Amino acid sequence: MDTTGTLDEALQRLHRSGPERLGRLTNHAPMAVEALAAHGRPEAVHRWLDVYASRLEEFPAGVEPVTDTDWRSALGDPRRAADWIGHFGREITERPWRDVLAQWWPRLLPGMYGGSTHPVIRVGHAVRTLLAGESTEPRLNELAHGLGYWAARHHAVTGLVPVTGADSASAALDAVRPVAGREGGFPDRLGRVTSLPVWAASVTDPDEAHRRLTELVRAATHRYATHGHGEETMLVHAATAPNAVLRTLPALPRALWVPSLRAAWTASAAVTAMYAPDAPVAWVPPGAVTPEEVFELALAHGDEHVIKLTDTALDVGDERALAAALRAVELSEPLR
Repeated sequence: MDTTGTLDEALQRLHRSGPERLGRLTNHAPMAVEALAAHGRPEAVHRWLDVYASRLEEFPAGVEPVTDTDWRSALGDPRRAADWIGHFGREITERPWRDVLAQWWPRLLPGMYGGSTHPVIRVGHAVRTLLAGESTEPRLNELAHGLGYWAARHHAVTGLVPVTGADSASAALDAVRPVAGREGGFPDRLGRVTSLPVWAASVTDPDEAHRRLTELVRAATHRYATHGHGEETMLVHAATAPNAVLRTLPALPRALWVPSLRAAWTASAAVTAMYAPDAPVAWVPPGAVTPEEVFELALAHGDEHVIKLTDTALDVGDERALAAALRAVELSEPLR
């Protein structure tokens, strides 16, 4: 983890900006700069951020403070993003961040799908930083921003009909039925997801939940190498959303690990249903390339989703995961 202070400087710079732009598009910069710092490239953080800066908007105005008595009425209201971020900022100032996370995680978990799963991904990056190093004020503030964004964009999915799945995560993702119709963005397509395969529903042991979640991240990352062309940006989240949950598990009470697995599976499977291509392609082995070289290619490309998928692929660490990262470089438009 970055010990130079560069990440803290970047987070302070970013906390003057809102979690979204144009009323719907996510600010990916906090996640991307955390990934750069985590992979030993702090000198690239501000250079990358200078290019991305034109996509940032001012921090939004508040409506009214969120309180312990009325928070339910504010949940899922994107107009209250500043109110929610302020609420979590106060909470984390007054209590240990792990206690705040443990209290709010089960409240927020059912609404993982709001903001195209970006809020939970932002929280996962923030937690990784806090677990790896010092709990500095900018890093604690980043967790508050991530949790606040999640609360503001909270969107639950209910009424899904379970259908026959499979024993492995890979086979279960293969069993996902694509939604009818390819028009519309994430919210429109999410509304067309009515059924998902059953997978890991019988898990009750926290350690088994951790193992299964690790398996899911690997399977979804591998799948991008063969299915990423269905939608090169959105299918990244089938892997990065469950990986955010996996990264957060060590900071959570073990009693929350099983419901975390179930929510992560539903999110990954739903994204798969929404953007699956008509047919897969063969994956291309990456050859004699190191993980460090793959990350350098992602950094040179610059796209925030490419950086974040590569970050997850390096967590997985095998040949097909590296192929998935290279496939993202191939499919995606570079950051300019």
